Amino acid sequence: MSLRKQKNSPEPIRIGIDTGGTFTDFVVASGSRLTAFKAASTPRNPAEAILSGITRILADAETIGFEIVHGTTVATNALLERRGARTALITTEGFEDVIEIGRQARPDLFNLMVTRREPLVPRELRFGASERTGPDGSIVEVLDEESLENMVRLISNHQPPVESVAVCLLFSFANPAHEQVIARALEPIGLPVSLSHKILPEYREYERTSTVVINAYLVPMMSRYLSALAEGLESVVRGPSSAAKSRTKNHGPRTTDYGLRVMQSNGGSVSAATAAAEPVRAILSGPAGGVVGALRVCAAAGIRDIITFDMGGTSTDVALCRGEARTTNEALVAGLPVAVPVIDIHTVGAGGGSIARVDAAGALRVGPESAGADPGPACYGRGNEVTVTDANLVLGRFGGASLLGGEMPIDAGRSRSVLTRLAGEMSRFAERPVTPERAALGVIRVANANMEAALRVVSVERGQDPRLFTLVGFGGAGGLHVCELAAALRVPRIIVPRSPGTLSALGVLLGDVVKDYSRTVMKKTSGLDARVLERDFVALEQEAVRDLKYEGFGTDKMKLRRSVAIRYVGQSFEIDIAWGGRIEAKFHAAHRGRYGYGDSSRPIEIVSLRVRATGVTQKPRAKRWPSGQSRIASHSHTARVYLSERSAQVPVYARDDLSVGVRLTGPAIITEYSSTTLIPPRFKVEVDSWLNLIIRGQRSEVRGQKSDIRRDQTSEV
Repeated sequence: MSLRKQKNSPEPIRIGIDTGGTFTDFVVASGSRLTAFKAASTPRNPAEAILSGITRILADAETIGFEIVHGTTVATNALLERRGARTALITTEGFEDVIEIGRQARPDLFNLMVTRREPLVPRELRFGASERTGPDGSIVEVLDEESLENMVRLISNHQPPVESVAVCLLFSFANPAHEQVIARALEPIGLPVSLSHKILPEYREYERTSTVVINAYLVPMMSRYLSALAEGLESVVRGPSSAAKSRTKNHGPRTTDYGLRVMQSNGGSVSAATAAAEPVRAILSGPAGGVVGALRVCAAAGIRDIITFDMGGTSTDVALCRGEARTTNEALVAGLPVAVPVIDIHTVGAGGGSIARVDAAGALRVGPESAGADPGPACYGRGNEVTVTDANLVLGRFGGASLLGGEMPIDAGRSRSVLTRLAGEMSRFAERPVTPERAALGVIRVANANMEAALRVVSVERGQDPRLFTLVGFGGAGGLHVCELAAALRVPRIIVPRSPGTLSALGVLLGDVVKDYSRTVMKKTSGLDARVLERDFVALEQEAVRDLKYEGFGTDKMKLRRSVAIRYVGQSFEIDIAWGGRIEAKFHAAHRGRYGYGDSSRPIEIVSLRVRATGVTQKPRAKRWPSGQSRIASHSHTARVYLSERSAQVPVYARDDLSVGVRLTGPAIITEYSSTTLIPPRFKVEVDSWLNLIIRGQRSEVRGQKSDIRRDQTSEV
């Protein structure tokens, strides 16, 4: 979908941006009009691609203002690549090594030679404060101010210099007084300080320490990035001179007259200033936008239970949702626990840019390494490695000679050259020579196997039957693989939204402002006085309302939802249950649904209280399209495509030409600006009232029966 001019717009425009490893996606909303485009990402400085896109948007728009909501991978990449700040940790004396000891669970159960990654904070920068707070919040040992002064001095004089400080004291969630004293003592040295009672006021010292350390580790980089982005936006909007005049020296971006928000991992956004102070909440920023977008699109189409399949340039993200996104406090990112709420997304290193290679034993491997945006797949003209994109191109599955509606020409000869090289490497281990097409099919099959395994993790391995769900395929590469994955999992229905390659950017735009609050209470439900919990709930809600007002929301735009983290006494982990009547019965039912059993005779305890505060944002109005005059689609041309080891002439359709009610049967290729969708034989497609592609496979296809393409139309590889 190309960017259309927005002349004389009566409303402020809203811009959703999702920064991926290969492309940066933009969705522009003006009233009911949605436009989208993609630009090559700039991994060394993600802000460059964003500012270039904003310049393009403003050049085509006359508006009274605009708001940007940004899904970013800056925090994720910094953590994965260990490029964060030099961080110091102050904790209770005797607990300095908690982040290194961790839990008894081995990262690889059967690997006797397994080694753990080094903690983010080295031993010489972990300091123990002489103090102790009890589990009930009582002060067992008063904080020793002399030892505190010594720690502050050591941090201030350390070489190389410390850039950020994490503070996580034992039981500070019950009484934060000592953490507050330490924060005041650190103020003179001018470093950003992350306090555990603000980031995660819950018990489990390892997870809490890990989360606050990650936050401190990311604050300087995220703050610099958002400040630079805000300064760049100032230059784009008003010219370079105004940006220089309005620079600030604080750790977050300054306030401007346009909005800049950042997507969080929980599916909601916050102001850039909040994101700069709490970047741990934005680690899965972009993938969360994809889940939000998929849920909104499917809700409009009357589809509730979905499995999202987001295949981009560097990775594939999948999630299972029953009407809403499931959040978890047990996420692992780069092998480290992140205990703030995140959408339960499983990620694998399989994308369009994933690199294929033959290992020493002759096995074909695909990913997790990616060609990214620079140099990118070979067909982009700079790369020399075989990628999944190159394999699809050699197999003819793009149905044309360019991408992004002709904006990006592709070099088919270069793709064939690198596939020929890979085929030669494979031939050394094969009984007969491998052709480039057979090598490409092998790349696709291995990539599909990796993605199928990811889909099984969020469905079959959790006791969920994928046949009861709809598979939502999106991302720039998702449409080329979604049907084969649905067949492998026997999913009966697929939905490919309009402009699937930019759905994550749309989801970023559709997300409300969401903030999560929690407090550990440890109360058994038997004989519980609900008034005790009411006081704690009210305190959390007052904090939530205060923060949402700071974000610019009136009380009429606020929603507050209470829940409790609850478990059987003696269990290690909890289930979130909406607060209200019959809480014990709800818990037993939820426990049966998740684990297959419930025991009404066992005592239950409420571990933590939680409040989710939502600031309802303005959203683009969805448009329902009328039925077209014809339900028969006409293709623009045909392309020779390898759907198996035989090629066939396959009709190619332009998605913009497919009106509501159109039906067609595979094999077919459907092209559009942001993506390409491959319809294998025996799959049927219908365009619904929201211009989604609704794809259904026949049972014979699921069982692996042969294609019905006539032999006289095919040729062998």
